[in-house]
Amino acid sequence: MDHEQLRQASRVVFVEGVSDASALHALAAKAGRDLPAEGVLVTPMGGATNIGHYLARFGPHGLDIPLAGLCDAGEEPDFIRALERAGCGTGIDRAGLARLGFFVCVADLEDELIRSLGVGRVAELIQAQGEGKRLRTFMQQPAHRTELSASELRRFIGCRSGAKELYARALTEALDPDQVPGPLASLLAWL
Repeated sequence: MDHEQLRQASRVVFVEGVSDASALHALAAKAGRDLPAEGVLVTPMGGATNIGHYLARFGPHGLDIPLAGLCDAGEEPDFIRALERAGCGTGIDRAGLARLGFFVCVADLEDELIRSLGVGRVAELIQAQGEGKRLRTFMQQPAHRTELSASELRRFIGCRSGAKELYARALTEALDPDQVPGPLASLLAWL
């Protein structure tokens, strides 16, 4: 990100990786919003453990830009500790995170999207991406010879470089308005 982007930022949104950023941008576009034009800088951190570094740079003791974010349930304690260390509050719990504009995905973003769309619809979308054969091959491996499930789809999406970003966008674009996972809907509404 360059100085011009920072100068124009009205809010910085911390997400764990590029797939989360891709999903948020896709959801915003579906809602007729252009986050960069609004001054919202969506920042993939390269993992939740980097939150402290980003809070030091952008938070109350850094550039003091309004913040928001999205994390996986497993990284919620990292976000809480970092936000407390950065001076954003004390005794923060999940409700406190939401009051600060930080929202938590159950398991992870892919889990939220798969549960919202359903296993069958996600399998159709994988087929539409031209990866039906790869999915069938994946499901024939000894470790995956079970009925197609949400957990198997999460593994499939996560096992190829670039697939998480591709499917975050494709699955988000396929959502009906009433299917948008709570954490994504809450974050977009916060912005």
